[in-house]
Amino acid sequence: MALGGSEKARGGGGKWTASDIPDQSGRTVVITGANSGIGLEAAKALASRGATVVLAGRDPGRTAAAAEQVSGAASGAPAETAELDLASLESVRKAAADINARFPRLDLLINNAGVMMPPYGVTRDGFELQFGTNHLGHFALTGLLLPSLLAVPGSRVVTVSSNGHRAGKINFDDLQSARHYRKSAAYGQSKLANLMFTYELQRRLTAARQQTIATAAHPGTASTELTRHSGFMTWGTHAHLGPLNSWAVQSAAMGALPTLRAATDPSATGGAYYGPDGFMQFTGYPVLVRSSTRSHNAEVQRRLWAESEKLTQVSFPV
Repeated sequence: MALGGSEKARGGGGKWTASDIPDQSGRTVVITGANSGIGLEAAKALASRGATVVLAGRDPGRTAAAAEQVSGAASGAPAETAELDLASLESVRKAAADINARFPRLDLLINNAGVMMPPYGVTRDGFELQFGTNHLGHFALTGLLLPSLLAVPGSRVVTVSSNGHRAGKINFDDLQSARHYRKSAAYGQSKLANLMFTYELQRRLTAARQQTIATAAHPGTASTELTRHSGFMTWGTHAHLGPLNSWAVQSAAMGALPTLRAATDPSATGGAYYGPDGFMQFTGYPVLVRSSTRSHNAEVQRRLWAESEKLTQVSFPV
């Protein structure tokens, strides 16, 4: 893994693109939040390489419409769907049971769905919306699906984080932002939690001598529905200003490339973190990048894991 800000992509100076995705025939992939944006682009790319893609989303109508797009990208090969609301642990358990029943062997889980800087709200279980959805929902889903992943040598869990993790801090005294809510701080905490989850999961997989690996990625600044509450994207995607700001904002298809590399690059190792190679990792082609020093605090990782198990009542088989 790179020790600096990023690696040289593709050794000979070439850029890693969707055309570098190996054949995915026979692989089964679950992607959360695949109705639009990065999740949908990743689903289309993987399906076009032969994977059976399961789109997991909370709106059955939108998920079915997205599945049609994925099927079209795969020359008519059907895409599967699963109803999943990450803001409800009951829904997470039902979705996991449904997926495990239909697909007892999973090759890849992409924890992609998320919310970004909404007004204060809580999940059905009373968790702050961003921490509950972005971290706890995916933590629970991964734990419930992990037996099906462990059954497949070389399977992967990819969790999508954000550059926003750099401003994040795990506030154990107020994990749910009940006493004080700042949407940017809560978002940063949830994205930092995504990375700490990845690193602790990989440590546990290694200790258990499992062949499944955990990797992470971030999309840079991509134009997707996720940013609708942030305000930042208004100027970046403006009809007149957008072309001038191409260094700062990229398409959803480009934003999906780090996730796709984390999911499919044969050279990826457990704990790898991919992001764009451009200025401040806003845009560009996927390379190995360094996460914040805070994200590598093993003591906090272990404490967050224990808290997450307690809050979700989900334990892992590693």
